[in-house]
Amino acid sequence: MPTRADRVGASPLGRANPLATLAVAIAWLLALATTTDLRPPLLVATVAIAAALTLGRVPPADLARGLAPLWLAALSVGFFNAVLSPANADPTATVVLALGPLHITEPALEAGLALGLRVAAIVAIGVGWGRVTDPTHLTDALVQQGRLPERFAYGALAALQAIPWIAEDLVALREARRMRGLRASWHPRVLVGMLVLAIRRADRLAVAMDARGFAAPGRTRYREVRWSALDTVVILGGIAVLAGIVALR
Repeated sequence: MPTRADRVGASPLGRANPLATLAVAIAWLLALATTTDLRPPLLVATVAIAAALTLGRVPPADLARGLAPLWLAALSVGFFNAVLSPANADPTATVVLALGPLHITEPALEAGLALGLRVAAIVAIGVGWGRVTDPTHLTDALVQQGRLPERFAYGALAALQAIPWIAEDLVALREARRMRGLRASWHPRVLVGMLVLAIRRADRLAVAMDARGFAAPGRTRYREVRWSALDTVVILGGIAVLAGIVALR
């Protein structure tokens, strides 16, 4: 059964240079921060989701699981921004929604909707980019082309990939306490046990990185990251979306 890394590596966006897709994502985020219109966030969110599904070959269910809770938070941000907006105090504004003693006027609704859509678009960019980017490929690009220190970059990558191990350690420690007839909740001894295991893993990781010659002069690399025509196409596509944002504004 193909893994997530296999799927990402086989997709067009997965084969692209991660620095190219990262530059496009950052440019879109900066563009969203400079607009309060309703249409640019809709455009960006639509393009980000479509690109993740088609060019990134992200399963719709996987993308939906990542978007659903964050989009719910975006909806909440927009709603409370509309409810608490100073525009509701304008007696000449049209009331579009009344909730008991609270009421939402048309300007407040537009402001809340604009903020909610911007947050939703930012979420779509982040979740989509995360689903089409291989962490190892990104780390290689940051080290080789971004000149990031190897010890820091690969150490951070190893720490991120160790997060599932921490969850497994927590389950194992809780099960061990249950078998002894003890409380399996967030007991201080459980936290101490997790800390001890994390330190041991970090020590083994440091020894392994030194043994493999990380940050040593003249070190060779298994996979060289290069700039290709596909990366140029990705940048041009990002520029086209930015032009669409400017046109919609």
